[in-house]
Parts: sequence; structure tokens; C-alpha cells
Amino acid sequence: MDQNRITPPRSPRAALEPERVSLPPLRSRRARHPIVIIGNAIFTLILLLAVVLGGTVFWGKQRFDAPGPLAQDKIVNIPRGGVRDIAELLQREGVIDQPWVFIGGALALKARGEDLKFGEYLFTKQASLRDVAETIIEGKVVQHLFTIPEGLTSEQIVARLLEHDAMSGNIREMPREGTLLPEGYRFTRGTSREEMIKRMQQAQRKVVQEAFERRMPDLPIRTPEQLVTLASIIEKETGKPEERTRVAAVFVNRLKQKMRLQSDPTIIYGLVGGKGALGRPIMKSEIEQPTPYNTYVIDGLPPGPIANPGRLSIEAAANPARTKELFFVADGTGGHAFSENYEQHQKHVARLRAIERGEAVAAPAPAPTAPAPATAAPAGSAAPARPARPAPNSGSARSSAPAPSAPKPQ
Repeated sequence: MDQNRITPPRSPRAALEPERVSLPPLRSRRARHPIVIIGNAIFTLILLLAVVLGGTVFWGKQRFDAPGPLAQDKIVNIPRGGVRDIAELLQREGVIDQPWVFIGGALALKARGEDLKFGEYLFTKQASLRDVAETIIEGKVVQHLFTIPEGLTSEQIVARLLEHDAMSGNIREMPREGTLLPEGYRFTRGTSREEMIKRMQQAQRKVVQEAFERRMPDLPIRTPEQLVTLASIIEKETGKPEERTRVAAVFVNRLKQKMRLQSDPTIIYGLVGGKGALGRPIMKSEIEQPTPYNTYVIDGLPPGPIANPGRLSIEAAANPARTKELFFVADGTGGHAFSENYEQHQKHVARLRAIERGEAVAAPAPAPTAPAPATAAPAGSAAPARPARPAPNSGSARSSAPAPSAPKPQ
């Protein structure tokens, strides 16, 4: 339209009439319906809640992954309970400072009450809420280590089990001698002592069965029980680990030749039983004192083990070194001097006596290359003396039959 166009003047009467203005369109009846109004309000509320929830989730995730308040590593024992109970415990222990964030995060990780496993947990310094939750959900409990030295008796092992405060329950019956395998066993806090004994017995049966199946063909051992008995004597007689198969060979050679084993640890076991240690030298009268275990008096093996031998002693008993040696005596250095005949053995005994008296002695002749243990000489001859060895195989030892020597730990 041309803006310069001049509008003709209206008549005076027309000018006095009001100007007609078009009315705005009426709102749809549907738009004014209460359901629509309520729906719009609900949608607006949902939108606001989504915004708030999104912000909350973002903030919670930041807090869930942020470093925690722990100033140093800490172990916490978590009992059975729900997520809220665990969160409150962790807050009291100073592991977390946002219990509700922990609960929300744990639930987001699909953890219900039963998914949070009870037990003893190690939480690292500044562990985040996520780290704490995942540690419990995955059940990464603290593993304790219970180690049994070779050569302990069952009574000594049971005493150690009872002293361990991370285990629970009592021991109803003393395990038979030689049925527990000395090794390191990992367990969680609260494991019962009976369960630990069962584990040790199962491990021992497996090791013995495997060794017995692979034993030397001409071994004078007929049953796995005899193998354990022989291994227990080897365990108590061995001062250096590398001598095990050689010590085993001496006892096996004696069994083959129907010679008495004449092992001092069998005397001690016959006197004190499962207590293990005699605490003094063996007296001459005790050498000749009849007991079911005294191999100076009885023929062959004693009626049962005198300790719980370790894996290596069991394997040495099943596969001893191929030697002809029949004697051994302490060499003054923690090991043994081995001999094939009594004359050579007497020289080694004399050298030991000189060392005990503090006399200077020449170095012994080099030993044969093949390893094999030696036991005492025939009745009335010199008996093998054991080298010093660390506890727990404590006792006394003799270097010859005629007279006892100074006590030496076995």
C-alpha cells in the first residue's frame, strides 16, 4: 500500500462513531479443560524434577568418585547387615563422610543388602566411596596367613591354632600324629579352627598319595602310613634341607639290611610324646629304655609318626638318594658327616668329640657326591648325632651310644 496515499476525511457523523476493532480469537475449549491444565503442570514438574535429579546425580557422582577422608590405611570388620547399617559403621570408622551418597552409589552398583559381604576389609588411604563400595561388593576380604613349620607335633600345631585370635571355635579332637601338612595357609577372619585342621589334613593326604605313587620301586615301605612315619624321622634328623634325600637313604639302607634305625628323636618322642621337646640331653638309661618308639630297642619303623613332616621330607622318604651309606654324625657346622662303614663313622665321631672339646681339627675328607642320610651304628656302636637346627624341633641328641653329648636342638 502506498504510504503517501491520503485517507479521505470521514463525515462528522462517522467521526463520532467508535472505531471498530476486531476481537481476539477465543481460546479453544480443549485448552481450557482441567485435564490439560493438570497435564501441563505435571509436565512442568517432571521437567523441573529431571533437572534437579540430573544435577543431584552429577553432584553425587562427583562425590562418589572423590578421595575419601581416610588419613591412612585401615582395617574394618564389617558384620552382617543392610546397606544403611554398613554405611553408618563406615562413617563411624572414618572411612566415609557421605553415608547417603555411599548408599545411593552402592544401589547404583546393583548392590542389595546381601551383596555387601561381611568380613574384614582393608581400606586404603583416601579410598573413594566407589572404592569402598566395590571392595565390599566384590568381597575383597583381608587374607591372614597361618604358617606351620616342618617337624611340629600335632599337639604343638593345635596349640598354635588356639593362640591365633583371627580364628574361631574350639578343636574337638586332637588330630593323629603325622596327618597335618606343615605349610602356609591363607584364611579370612572368623574361619573355624576345625576347618583349618580339615584343610591341613586334605593337603597332607594329597601330598602323601602323590609321593607314594611315585615312590622308588625297591623302597622297603608298604603303606602311605609307613611313608609318613619314615618321613617324620627324616624331618627331625635333617639339619640342612639339601641333606634330606641323603638322610633318607641311610634309613632306607638300614631298613633293607634289617639294621635298627637308632634315631634319637624316636627316643625323645617315646619319652614325651606330642609335647615334642625333652629339654635336656638324652640319658644313657633312656637309650636302653623300652618304648614303642625307641628305635634303639625296636626293629624297623616305630608304630607311627613322631611329628608332622613337610612336603620335601615326604618326597625324600619316597625317593631317597642312591647311596650305600649307613651312618651319619654331626660335623660341627650344622650338617652331617656320612659314612658307608663303621670305621669311617668312628673317625667322624672322634672329630666331633674334638670339636666339642674345643680342639683344632683338620677338615674332614670330602663326602661322596651321592646324598644319603645315615643313622646310628649297630647295637653298641656310635649313633648318629644331629646337627643344630632351629626351633620347633627342639630336643637333645647323642653323638655316640656309650655316652651322651651336650644337648643340641633338633
